[in-house]
Amino acid sequence: MSSSFKQELFEHLARIGKAVGQGHRLEMLEFLAQGERSVEALARLCGLSVANASKHLQQLRLAGLVQARKEGLYVHYRLSDPEIVTLLGVIRRLAERHLAEVEELVRNYLLTKDNLEPLPREELLSRIHDGSVTVLDVRPHEEYAAGHLPRSFNIPLRELERRLHELPPGREVVAYCRGAWCVLSFEAVARLRERGFVARRLEEGFPEWRHANLPVDLCD
Repeated sequence: MSSSFKQELFEHLARIGKAVGQGHRLEMLEFLAQGERSVEALARLCGLSVANASKHLQQLRLAGLVQARKEGLYVHYRLSDPEIVTLLGVIRRLAERHLAEVEELVRNYLLTKDNLEPLPREELLSRIHDGSVTVLDVRPHEEYAAGHLPRSFNIPLRELERRLHELPPGREVVAYCRGAWCVLSFEAVARLRERGFVARRLEEGFPEWRHANLPVDLCD
């Protein structure tokens, strides 16, 4: 009886493993960690057809990782539990430590843009309080509106070059985006340094900051 129970239990646990065992689904979870999205928006962000995106979302829903609500003709998805941010972080850290291919990709694609140590969130929070840093959110406007770090400027990466004059001069800039592997903050820091700014990245991203119960602001 005990063996049968445990086997059945692990079979149910494996449903989560199967659901996240696909690249597009992990990418969708990262986008949903920023805030609620429609199927159409997720399809566009992931480069999928709406039908294909919907199939992936159904698999995530069956595993209890996302929830859905319908508004008119559109279905919107959100994460079912904040702990999914922890799950994504564990997967990332294990991959960095044990998959040579991941280590090589991170080194060759991300660290070539910025190989300096990122700023831990506790240190950034302290510097936000004493006003010694400019916090730059380089995510799209809709993600910033759904929640952002206190006192942060929102300049999406595609607008950065023409809006550099909006950043207060003479202060270090700390950029953040969707997570530790989000290329937006790496690109932003590289461009800022080319223009003479002192710039660093936040160690992780907005979802990890919020999951740590640190202060979050919303747009009015």
